[in-house]
Amino acid sequence: MVPGRVYLVGAGPGDPGLLTVRAAELLRSAQVLVYDRLVSQDILKLAPATAEKYYVGKRTGKHVVPQNKITQLLVQTALSGKDAVRLKGGDPFVFGRGGEEAQALRQAGLAFRVVPGVTAALSASAYAGIPLTDRRLASSLALVTGHEDEAKGESHINWAALAGIDTVVFYMGVGNLPQITVRLQQAGRAADTPVAVVAQA
Repeated sequence: MVPGRVYLVGAGPGDPGLLTVRAAELLRSAQVLVYDRLVSQDILKLAPATAEKYYVGKRTGKHVVPQNKITQLLVQTALSGKDAVRLKGGDPFVFGRGGEEAQALRQAGLAFRVVPGVTAALSASAYAGIPLTDRRLASSLALVTGHEDEAKGESHINWAALAGIDTVVFYMGVGNLPQITVRLQQAGRAADTPVAVVAQA
């Protein structure tokens, strides 16, 4: 049996108008669809009614399906000869665990393709009217997780380096906002630095 292929696809921030043409093509022909919590229902409707659908969403402290089981599902689907669309909110390689899944597929000797998506940092800020860079004011940009893997034991974020970046965007940081602001100020960020908090964009 010829193995199937896995497509690691970015669904964008939720607005169906920001889905890439390639992502929409793959969704319309999906045999198997494995999708996350942040993928909008309007986007999911593009998949055929005949597609096998697996919800594997994650919420802080609650994973419907653990990451290792998601990876196993992708590998097993491909080994069964079916093509799978692994649909992730935003971009699969920006805090989406796409790298972990790609590595597992490669180790299993399976073919995969990555289809980038519009990431939340770019879209949410743009829709809110906030440019992340500006040649007059902000020549550097950092994307940072606001919720690190607890298995690390301690933060691996280089807070001192972030203090010198013009624009710093934290993903999934609302719950940790007090700690984030304290750490940035301890690293030298001015307390009066302008800030925007965008939630449920």
